Amino acid sequence: MSVINSLRRSLAPIHPEGYPFVAGFAVASLVLGWLWGPLGWIGLIATLWCGYFFRDPARVTPVSPDLVIAPADGLVSFAGLAAPPPELGLGLGPLQRVSIFMSVFDCHVNRAPVAGRVERIVYHPGLFLSADLDKASQDNERNSIVIDALSGRYGVVQIAGLIARRIVCFTREGAGLAAGERIGLIRFGSRVDLYLPADARIVVGLESRAIAGETVIARLSAATAPLPFQRS
Repeated sequence: MSVINSLRRSLAPIHPEGYPFVAGFAVASLVLGWLWGPLGWIGLIATLWCGYFFRDPARVTPVSPDLVIAPADGLVSFAGLAAPPPELGLGLGPLQRVSIFMSVFDCHVNRAPVAGRVERIVYHPGLFLSADLDKASQDNERNSIVIDALSGRYGVVQIAGLIARRIVCFTREGAGLAAGERIGLIRFGSRVDLYLPADARIVVGLESRAIAGETVIARLSAATAPLPFQRS
C-alpha cells in the first residue's frame, strides 16, 4: 500500500477535459491489440502519453501584487515589444509581450498571471499555423482574455497551434481570479502570449523554461520582503 500511496503522490491527476481522449485512446488500443498484438502495445504507449499530456499538477504560486506569474508551461520564445491583437482593447501601440510555446510534452493547463477581474473574453477564429511562428499571434485561432488588476490591464491570449484544434476557457467575464488560478487549456501543442503594462519589467530570458503558476516572468517593482505562497 505504501508503494501505491507513493505513486499517487508523485503522479499528477488528469484534468477532466482529458478523460474522453484517454478513454478513446484506450479503446483504440484494445481494438488494435485484438487485430495484432504489437499494435496494442503501441496503443498502450499512446494512451499513457495522452494521460501525461492532460496532467494537471498542483502548483505553488508566489503571492505579491508586484509579481507577474507565467500563464503557461513551456519555452519562452519571445520577450519584447509587440502590437497586441485589436480585440484586447489595449491600444494600437506596441506593448511588452512574453510568448510561451507549449510542445506536446508540456502541461497545457493555463493559469492567471495576476490576481484581478476578467474584463473581457474574445474568441477569434483563424488559421492553424505552427505556434512557434511570430505571425501566429495575429493569424491563428485564439482566445483573448483581458484581466484588470490593481497594477494595470493584462492580456492573456491562448493561441491554437499546428495540431491544436480546441481552445478551452475555464473562466468568464466578470469573474475574479487569484494569481495562479486555472483559466483554460489548449489541446495538443500551442502558445500563450501575455501582454504587460508599460511599467512591468520582464525578468525571464529567451529560451528559458516557464512553469505555469510558479515562474516569475515580470516584476512591477523591486521585491525585498519574503514572498507568501498559495497552493493551487
